[in-house]
Amino acid sequence: MRDPVAFEVLITHLVHHIASSTTVTPVSSGAKKVDVVVGLDARGFLLGPIIALRLGASFVPVRKKGKLPGECVTAIYEKEYGSDSFDMQADAIAQGDRVIIIDDLIATGGSAKAAGALVKQLGGQILEYVFIIELAFLKGRGQLDAPVYSMIEIDE
Repeated sequence: MRDPVAFEVLITHLVHHIASSTTVTPVSSGAKKVDVVVGLDARGFLLGPIIALRLGASFVPVRKKGKLPGECVTAIYEKEYGSDSFDMQADAIAQGDRVIIIDDLIATGGSAKAAGALVKQLGGQILEYVFIIELAFLKGRGQLDAPVYSMIEIDE
């Protein structure tokens, strides 16, 4: 974003939503609310690290196959024009970690669903999927297995 004030407002809004959401463990319980923020390639890399830092969580990138070092787990997903795949480092999420998955846009839900499959494969618990924009007419949230939050929904 060119406007740093608008970017700060966006980040603050998302952090406030996550920190106050009923989908996560209340702070009063003494439990850490979010352990890991997973950001999808590539715009999730702009949002995820900043949000993770503010939440006191770690950041884990999900990238196109072959882009991450070390041992990785892979999920294949369908796109409008064929299939693609995502990788996550095999030791990035510990059993029982509470995870938020973030990206800028949800359309058909395929890439977010693949990221969720990687989180589950490593033993993580998905608390919520978070997006800036949702193309609601494509019904992508129906592909996902945890609550979905989007700041802007486009219905046409």
